[in-house]
Formats: sequence, structure tokens, C-alpha cells
Amino acid sequence: MGKYKLWAMLAAVVVVAVGGAYLYWDTQVRWRPQTITKHQVEIAQILERSGWISNKGTRGKLYMISFRSCSDCINFKTEEFPKLKKAGVDIREIVVARRDVNGLSNSTAAERATVAELWINRDSALMDRWMAVNPAAWAAPGVPPADGDIARTAVVEASRTMVDDLTPLLKDNGISFAYPTLIWWTVDGEMHGCACEKPQMYKFVRKELGV
Repeated sequence: MGKYKLWAMLAAVVVVAVGGAYLYWDTQVRWRPQTITKHQVEIAQILERSGWISNKGTRGKLYMISFRSCSDCINFKTEEFPKLKKAGVDIREIVVARRDVNGLSNSTAAERATVAELWINRDSALMDRWMAVNPAAWAAPGVPPADGDIARTAVVEASRTMVDDLTPLLKDNGISFAYPTLIWWTVDGEMHGCACEKPQMYKFVRKELGV
């Protein structure tokens, strides 16, 4: 009988240990960002050359790649931007017009026009106006159209090429590109990134930026 009790106790210990390990993985490890160790210079150059809009913060540097109607992107902006801005983090938001897929458009004419204008002039006031309006209702008032304009169409294409170029470089670092994709430098100077679609990831971004 004593032997059975011993085995039962050992089994219970194993169950608790496995459960604790899974809980730790599920609440911590699975959501942690990746350290970017490959293609650092190339990734940094691609980001720097893109049409980012900055809040002109003076502490840290965080790039966020998004598209206007991306719900996960909107969630991150709504929940985290105020905290990051208050802490002085330099947030550099890059909005793209996604490529068409199988002949179906993933962007509107107004969206393409706005992306082109943001990339050309980095107009933060335009970004604010755009974000204040439902994406489906946005008509890009006062913004020159991109469709039919060779130069502005090329800028829209540049936003898509940026995603094409970053995707394999990030994959080499264990990051599968999605929206929003975030790339930043930690307080220790390491380049980190994530496809931060889930709120469970947000706390790690804040912590690594010293917020």
C-alpha cells in the first residue's frame, strides 16, 4: 500500500510540475518578442527609409507597421500609444496599402492616396484626421489621388515593397510578418521585434522600452 501511495505522490508532483511549466509558457514565454540578430543593418535601413510618422519622442525608438483598418493595430494604438507617448518613446508609425490578392483589392483609392501623401510629406496632422474617421467613410479630402499619378502610385508600391523586403529578413529571426509588426531597440540597445497581434504581448514591449 505504501508503494502505491509513493507512486501516487510522484505522479501528483509530475502533474503539478508539468502544469506549472505549461502555465509559465502560456503566460510568459509564448508571448515574448524575438531578438533580431540577423540582417540588423538591412532591417534598420528599410525602416528608416520608409514613410514613417513620428510623435517626435526623445526616448527609445519603436516602429509599427500597420494598415488603416487593421483591428489589431487599432487596439495596440488605443491601449499602448498613450502610455508610450507619456514616457517619451519615439513612435514611428508606418502605414501601408496592402497588395491586391487574386485580383481583389485590399485597399481603397482614398487609402492609397493617403498612404502616398503620408510617405511623401510625413504629415502627422493628416494621420490624425485619418485616424479620427471610420476607414470606410474616409474620402481623403484635400489629398491628391494616387491612382493615375505615376509618381504617387510608385510611392504606394514602395510601401508594399517594404513589406515584401522585410518579411524574409524577419522570418530569419523567427518573426512571421503580420499586422501590426513592431520593431524596437531595448534599453540595453538590442533590436527586438514581434508580430504583436495579441494583447498578451503588449507588456513585454512596454517593459523593453523602459515604460
